[in-house]
Amino acid sequence: MSKYRRNRVNDAVALELVSILRNVKDPRVSGAFISITSADVTPDFKYAKIFYSVLGMDDDAEGIKEIAKGLKSAQGFIRGQLAKTLNLRVTPELTFIHDDSMKRGVEIAAMINSLEFTDDEEESKEEDADE
Repeated sequence: MSKYRRNRVNDAVALELVSILRNVKDPRVSGAFISITSADVTPDFKYAKIFYSVLGMDDDAEGIKEIAKGLKSAQGFIRGQLAKTLNLRVTPELTFIHDDSMKRGVEIAAMINSLEFTDDEEESKEEDADE
């Protein structure tokens, strides 16, 4: 039973964080387009890893570091807002982790699209059929 509840809590935390991040006044956070990709709450609901990606920042490591600092400084506010909106006995302690899986997915898709396939086998079969 707890597995299903944990999955529901993960989804609820991720969904609520999207709306809470819009209200954060820190310019490092409010000026960026942050997307919550997933949340992973521990089985005892005391800790949560929040995976986020930043859209519109290409290879800007300094900007991503600033956003991470902004999220860390706003962590108390975000947790307080989460406690108000979610009805949990214990509000999890949040840890924000940058997730670059979307960027890697785009790079892999570009590499696959750039591949050129040759039909050597089909050409050899056509030549054998002509003889």
